[in-house]
Order: sequence, then C-alpha cells, then structure tokens
Amino acid sequence: MWAILSLVPPPLPIVSLTRKLAIDADPGIGDALAIALALYDPGFEVLSLTAVGGRVSGVQATRNILAILAHLDPPRWPRLGFSEDSAALPPDNMIGPLTEQLNGHTGLGELPIPDAELHQHHDSAKVLIETVKAHPNEVTLLTLGPLTNIARAQEIFPHFLEQLKDIVCLGGSMAVGGDVTAAAEFNMYADAEAARKVLGSPVTRTLVPLDASRKVVLSFEQYDRLKFNRLARLGRFLNQTIPFALRSHRQYLGHEGITLDDVVALAAIREARWFSHETYTMDIELHGHITRGATIFDRRYEARWRANMDVVTDVDSQGVLDFVASSLARIAPE
Repeated sequence: MWAILSLVPPPLPIVSLTRKLAIDADPGIGDALAIALALYDPGFEVLSLTAVGGRVSGVQATRNILAILAHLDPPRWPRLGFSEDSAALPPDNMIGPLTEQLNGHTGLGELPIPDAELHQHHDSAKVLIETVKAHPNEVTLLTLGPLTNIARAQEIFPHFLEQLKDIVCLGGSMAVGGDVTAAAEFNMYADAEAARKVLGSPVTRTLVPLDASRKVVLSFEQYDRLKFNRLARLGRFLNQTIPFALRSHRQYLGHEGITLDDVVALAAIREARWFSHETYTMDIELHGHITRGATIFDRRYEARWRANMDVVTDVDSQGVLDFVASSLARIAPE
C-alpha cells in the first residue's frame, strides 16, 4: 500500500549545523530530483557534484549535471567533476534501451540540455579527493551510481575513504532480487569490481538497497498535490522531468508511480529517524552470467565473515514523502 502525500506538509525540524555533502551520480531523473533537493536544503552544503558513467555515459552524466545546475542556478555552485567513462553496460543488455525509454534520450526527460562544456575538465575522482582533503573527516559522500569514481579515488589517494565522515551508497539488494538481472542491482552490476573494493574496505559506510529504496513511490495524484511554484526555476525543472518519468513508467512498465530510490538515499542522511538499520556481513559476486554484481549477505546462524556493512532495512515511506513535500513548499517563490 502506497503512503499518502499530505495536503499540508509538516515543517521540517530546524537544523543548526549543515552537513558537508559530496554527490557522485549518473543522472537520471531520480538522481536529478535528489540533487535538486540537496542543493536547496539548508541542512546540506553540497561541496561537489561528480559525474560517473552508468545509466548514461560519463560524458552525458557530466552534461546532465551541468544542465541541472544551469536550470536551477543555486546560490552556491558546487565543484564539478567530469567523467569520460562510456556507458557502464554493453549495448545488448536490455536495461540500456529500457533506461532510455524511462528517462528519455539524455536521461533527463524533457529538460533542455544546454550545448555547453566545462572550460576545464576536472576528473571526478580527483575532485572527490580534493574535496576530502580540504575537509578531512567532515564530508558525507552520497553515491547514486556505480562506484567507479570512488574506487579510482581510493587507488590514487589510499586515505580517501578513511578521511570521509561517512559514505552512503544507493545500491544492492537483500531479498527482493535485482533490477538488471534476476540477482543484481544496477549500480553493483555496472562496476562490480569497484563496488567490491569500496564496500569491502574497513570504513564506516551505509548501504541503501532496493529492499528499502523501492518502498517510497510517487504517483501522478501525489505529484499534482505537491505545493511549489511551478513557474519558478525549480518548478519548471520538476515539470520537465517528473511527469515524463511518470508517463514513461505507466507506458513501459504499467506502473502508476515512480520509486524515489535516490531521494530515499538522500533522506537516509538528512532524517535518520525514518530509517531502520542492521549490521551485516556482505560481499559482491564477481562471476556468473546471472549472479555477477549480486550482493551476498551472510545471514547464517554463525556468520563466517566479519560484519562490514550498515544496511538500511526499512523506511518510513510517509516520512520521506513529507520530506519531499516540505522541501518543495519551503522554497521561496522566484
């Protein structure tokens, strides 16, 4: 049963300190919504936005991040990271065409993509390293795509992960199966080697798997009831992305709503009270035509592996929907 979006969104609690945030993404309409909410949220200071090849190529991901910022034009632009990675999946994989159908040719629905390039191409992994070095033990890293950049940053700067305050990764699954194969979730499958390096490291990290992220669904009716200025920058941005995703999910999947996976991962950082966590031992399968990229949790009576992962196991769907509604309602008209 889907949660019901409140007609009058409750006010968000006052946040006294901002959390320094770096976001690594392959936008994607879902990524774009999470990025927009983070940029407007006074509880976050978004220090960097880095592109990674995944649902779209690295070059397209870079263009999409530029487009998001150009359309929203937030008061403070984060540092940008460029990616030249090709699309993460081979062309014969069926998730490729389906991804384009659900998100549009560029990945951002009907949002115009400016024909502009960065004057200087700063590699995403290096931007992440520089962000962490400038703010050691203060930065929370949110990953919304494959973990390619994170593994590369760790190779270049071996202290990268340990100098993060926290890393929250959207990806994997426990009991609901995969979304790119029967066993594997997309972000883990797209670069399984990188995922294993990052998630197998001895640092504090949180995984937001499909089991939790798929529990929050936004329907046509709920979107229509959201209160925001639809003629302002953010309003135009949302109207060129979210309705496209809603229509495409109905047309191609027969779904009457879209899951807010990326927003769930952002909310897991912003509002921990809405989430349940458990500690597990986990590894990632690197072989097998069907099982490559699968996240394997050791849930035997006597676990044989050392516990290495904080996993989000449940989410208050109404709380996350209220977070979206409140975030949009408090943004001043432009």
